[in-house]
Amino acid sequence: MTAARAAVEILKREGVSNAFGVPGAAINPFYAALKAAGGVHHTLARHVEGASHMAEGYTRTHPGNIGVCVGTSGPAGTDMITGLYSAIGDSIPILCITGQAPTGVIHKEDFQAVDIASIARPVTKAATTVLEAAQVPGVFQQAFHLMRSGRPGPVLIDLPIDVQLTEIEFDPETYEPLPVYRPAATRAQVEKAVRMLNASERPLIVAGGGIINADASDLLVEFAELTGIPVVPTLMGWGVIADDHGLNAGMVGLQTSHRYGNATFLESDFVLGIGNRWANRHTGKLDVYTRGRTFVHVDIEPTQIGKIFAPDYGIASDAKAALTLFVEVAKELRAAGELPDRAAWAASARERKATLHRRTHFDNVPLKPQRVYEEMNRAFGPETRYVTTIGLSQIAGAQMLHVYKPRHWINCGQAGPLGWTIPAALGVATADPEATVVALSGDYDFQFMLEELAVGAQHRIPYVHVLVNNSYLGLIRQAQRNFDIDFQVNLEFENLNSPELGVYGVDHVKVAEGLGCKAIRVTEPDQLLPAFEQAKKLAAEFRVPVIVEAILERVTNIAMSGSDIASVNEFEDLATEPWHAPTEILPLT
Repeated sequence: MTAARAAVEILKREGVSNAFGVPGAAINPFYAALKAAGGVHHTLARHVEGASHMAEGYTRTHPGNIGVCVGTSGPAGTDMITGLYSAIGDSIPILCITGQAPTGVIHKEDFQAVDIASIARPVTKAATTVLEAAQVPGVFQQAFHLMRSGRPGPVLIDLPIDVQLTEIEFDPETYEPLPVYRPAATRAQVEKAVRMLNASERPLIVAGGGIINADASDLLVEFAELTGIPVVPTLMGWGVIADDHGLNAGMVGLQTSHRYGNATFLESDFVLGIGNRWANRHTGKLDVYTRGRTFVHVDIEPTQIGKIFAPDYGIASDAKAALTLFVEVAKELRAAGELPDRAAWAASARERKATLHRRTHFDNVPLKPQRVYEEMNRAFGPETRYVTTIGLSQIAGAQMLHVYKPRHWINCGQAGPLGWTIPAALGVATADPEATVVALSGDYDFQFMLEELAVGAQHRIPYVHVLVNNSYLGLIRQAQRNFDIDFQVNLEFENLNSPELGVYGVDHVKVAEGLGCKAIRVTEPDQLLPAFEQAKKLAAEFRVPVIVEAILERVTNIAMSGSDIASVNEFEDLATEPWHAPTEILPLT
């Protein structure tokens, strides 16, 4: 069979059932093999970067998923670099397959011939241009091994067109995936970590995205319940423990954090970090974050330990392997009556959770964004899969929305590229077509890759997209306050074709409808909940993306700190009465 056909057969035997991409001359032999072989559903994107983000969303939705994105030579590969960067930053395995000029002319500046493997190497676990057709099966086999082993991440395979077309000997019936390697903690390591934990008075667990990648959230909750230790999920780990669980202490950080989460962390004296990378917007200034605390760090990547600061003890281990032992040791100690009583410490964390609230209930017109998230809490239940990337919309959403399950907050954390949300949401909805998928964007993120809405219309991929529109680059405008400028961040203009919008510029409703989707515009707070309910019905009926655009006040400063977690500027009024924050997890006391 051709090497291209062998590649497709390997995809199927490695568990791939969906791919996202854009065909072109240099990758057409692969597409011919994809059609002839069957078994892999392909979604045609409108932009190759969009295809890479669809693959990311697909991977992030279910344990074991690996999204695949496909493009032709030259600009297709360079367009997907952002998706590869996003994936490696968040430890997400995706496979990027590109076409390439014939091997004999790659070095001769042939049309759309670029050394994509060299370009992609810094943002992948491996990037290879395959020059010998007989190596194609081995390169694909190794790709899946690398994506799944150790810290997960993306791989790029570049296939010259003549390599794709060359016939090779390959027997798909006897193909076997390579064993996956993941480091595992030892009993002695975990016993030492638990001894250190037991010696503390006010311990916390910081639960990172590595726990979700390892499908170990249940073990994390079991360990927390056995020991009575409150849990701080990171942004990438949000959902490892339900927001309404008594041991969920809230998120910590400069931006995507809770008042009560930061306050509890500052009271702690011991931190067990599992599957997290001490991201700077979680820690802020390290002297404030680390002062007076003992740290144990468990991570699948050995070189991650000590990268940001030196912990008091480090364990290189897959989160599931480590947590299995942590649970085992904790059960033994509890049976022997040797676990400290953490009830008072956990109760103090719950007290802060019931006290330190931000206000969400405002009746202003134009809308204040806080009210949008309050109504989202009412409209969308615990099964909702939220998808978002960056901006004041994402920061405020993380402060005010609620997540109850792993893989139900799907956020591009490290790279934060504008435009990620729409294609990622399409990937999530493809992976879980019966789920309630709700995307959240500001107007600029929405405009970056809005052409991908047509993919949802063409392929009948329904989801609800909440678009908060202040006609501003809100996060950059807020950051520019430090420079005493408000420069090149204003998106307002009077749209000649939609004068009813005033200065809000782009008519997102018309654009969405022109791309085959449904859209609703909301200008008053009491319209929000009915609009969300209608959007869910429209998505179910027409099986297309449905946009709910909320017209916001032009300027809202969202709570954040520019330096450390002890000095977050709240900007807006805080909740002092229960009705100020009616959808908080614990009512204001």
